[in-house]
Amino acid sequence: MKVIGIDPGLASTGIAMVEGSMLSVSDYAFGTIRTSADQELSGRLKAIYDGVKKAVEDIQPDLMVVEDVFSLTRYPKSGITLGKVTGVILLAACHCMLPIMEIAVREAKQILTGSGSADKVQLETCVRMRLNHSGPIKPSHASDALALALVGLYRSGRK
Repeated sequence: MKVIGIDPGLASTGIAMVEGSMLSVSDYAFGTIRTSADQELSGRLKAIYDGVKKAVEDIQPDLMVVEDVFSLTRYPKSGITLGKVTGVILLAACHCMLPIMEIAVREAKQILTGSGSADKVQLETCVRMRLNHSGPIKPSHASDALALALVGLYRSGRK
């Protein structure tokens, strides 16, 4: 089974793929889709849509796992922007007829580290250990996308 994980972000969207069976990973890859603050919002959203759609078409995953949208009280506008980014990601998956699972970041942290309040370093370390990856997984958006993909693989129950 192949699972693609997406950590939405306007400047940097993390994207990762894991392949395997339940708790066993046979292959993985990760990266980011970056956009420039010099671009109009619509152009940035299109770049994210195009990047996700191309990745889905290239990888042909069985499932997409996307971090559920959240908003911080102090920064409500960033939550709205994150919702727009997530919207184009979900649209790309829909156009490719790909099943989607949305998972809250706290839930993914709880599943992988045992603590829903784990920080980014703890999550990255846990992901690296589960994948037996020798070096740091950078940037953090890519590590978060791998975490989401792993949770999707673990929850799929498919071989």
